[in-house]
Amino acid sequence: MRSREYDLDFRERAGRTRARGIGLLSPAALLWAWCAVLLTPYEAERKPDDRHPDACESRPLTEHGTADEGVRHGDYRANERDRPEAPAVLGLSTPVSVVGVALFTTGALSRRMSAHAEAMRELDRIADARAAGSATV
Repeated sequence: MRSREYDLDFRERAGRTRARGIGLLSPAALLWAWCAVLLTPYEAERKPDDRHPDACESRPLTEHGTADEGVRHGDYRANERDRPEAPAVLGLSTPVSVVGVALFTTGALSRRMSAHAEAMRELDRIADARAAGSATV
């Protein structure tokens, strides 16, 4: 295999690696968006078809106790968002984000280094041609 063919194959593999990184960063971004939604205030109905739902704070940002404490006191809001979903979503997104960033960075850096190496080879060829042209004159 000639060096140009190998270089093109190398760039293609680097592009696929970068695409895999983007593919992992997409669900990680969705998980971060889901976490943001879980941290926003919400409305809870006291009974089905409630015309005036009550505004509620998200559980991690409230100054009150946990959702389990609300169940013991008969708080209807406790059933809306009583699980610690936000930390779980962040915990799930972390390894996906780290692997996605690593793959994207590796792929992008490999392509840039390949392009740099090709540019250096081209500059060497130009310098060699100039040196050979000035030696014959």
